[in-house]
Amino acid sequence: MSDLKVPGFKASELIASMGSTFSGLSDKERQEQIKKTNGIMELQVTNAQKETATWTIDLKKTGTVYKGKATPKADVTIILSDDTLTQLANGSLNGQKAFMTGKLKTKGNIMLATKLEGVLKTTKAKL
Repeated sequence: MSDLKVPGFKASELIASMGSTFSGLSDKERQEQIKKTNGIMELQVTNAQKETATWTIDLKKTGTVYKGKATPKADVTIILSDDTLTQLANGSLNGQKAFMTGKLKTKGNIMLATKLEGVLKTTKAKL
């Protein structure tokens, strides 16, 4: 899933492993994950050089991760830094705390954004 990687982003590795984790799920596991999350999350990640990369996690229909803007429209857009996403993934930062301190911003369904942490944990558990 190297097509998910964007040079200059630490989170790139995380997203690529998330993509391969999802593609490695059985149909039953994928359907369970879709049922549990039921939404499309668009991640807009900014790195230290102020460049922005966009990835989409579709857990509404396909159970896939892809690079670029969400099609159809995302249920929630999560805007955060490369470091913040990495910290959320490794568990050193709590999603709620990131939101409250302004490190994570959302547009759309904020309740869906709270499920990002669960998606990251599922990816970590499968690795």
